[in-house]
Amino acid sequence: MVPLRAAVRLLMLLACAAPGLQAAAGDVEEGRREFVEPHMGTLFRIVLYAPPGVDGSAAAKAAFARVEALNRVLSDYDPESEAMRLCREPAGATVPVSTDLFSVLTRARNLAVASGGAFDVTLGPLTLLWRTCRRSGVLPDPVSLAAARDASGFAHLQLDEARRSVRLQRTGMRLDFGGIAKGFAADAALAVLAQHGVARALVAASGDLALGEPPPGKEGWTVALEPFGPTSGPPSTLVLANAGVSTSGDTEQSVTLGGVQYSHIVDPATGLGLTRRVAVTVVARQATLTDGLATACSVLDAARIRALVEALPEPAHVIVHERRPDGSVQCIAYGRPPASFTSSPP
Repeated sequence: MVPLRAAVRLLMLLACAAPGLQAAAGDVEEGRREFVEPHMGTLFRIVLYAPPGVDGSAAAKAAFARVEALNRVLSDYDPESEAMRLCREPAGATVPVSTDLFSVLTRARNLAVASGGAFDVTLGPLTLLWRTCRRSGVLPDPVSLAAARDASGFAHLQLDEARRSVRLQRTGMRLDFGGIAKGFAADAALAVLAQHGVARALVAASGDLALGEPPPGKEGWTVALEPFGPTSGPPSTLVLANAGVSTSGDTEQSVTLGGVQYSHIVDPATGLGLTRRVAVTVVARQATLTDGLATACSVLDAARIRALVEALPEPAHVIVHERRPDGSVQCIAYGRPPASFTSSPP
């Protein structure tokens, strides 16, 4: 069992234990290799089964190199990333960008429109302000909050597909790909593994998984969901392949300010962290969508989640766990699973 630390604990029940954990006798499977490297502020883990004659180590090395290249494009911690250089351009300037940056921005804007801004990569000024407040333990003052909200909003992001260019129309706009970059990178790494002849593979980036073909002799990869940690009771499991799965919530990334517990996820309606105790798991064809959709559904209420999922052009399954004031946990599922499900979702 390999734990993935995220807002919701997401546990991969693999055929053998991870390094450092005790494996049961006979658990080690022939051809299974595991690789771990730090990228994007977390650990990226690759589990693969390389066919005879294919160098699994070389494939993993190439996949990690792709993740690192994407970090140089999307990071908001690196002032010299392509995204941060774009944000320093004058407001309204037309800026040609790379294929990767334009692709992520296009997918992000599509989800922002569909979710009514519940997911929005232009909330960078708000997420930066909230990041500072979480460190200092002090809520933002009204002036700073108003300024950050004024510089945010996907309506001020203009994309020109013909020119592959971007315009940020407000002064002080800042992009934050924290809700989509890891999913996009996991998908990209999985694609690199396939290009190197490794189809049976899994890429894990904190709470985001990109799953390829299942391990030999298996129907799929088994994923156990443990919302709110061990106190939630026995985990439920999903078995799936050729899919993405993401979790979002505040189980391990919350802060208490003024007696109120806030999530690291910013609510666009208030500019502050969410105060609902919610854990969202999403399954779809790719982790790029599940990553952003998990964030959006953490913000939305039940009616809007249902409307969003039903309007998507592809199948997606959303599982929302919400802790009630009395400590009980309510679970509601929305949407329909992709064809890659081999077991019934909860």
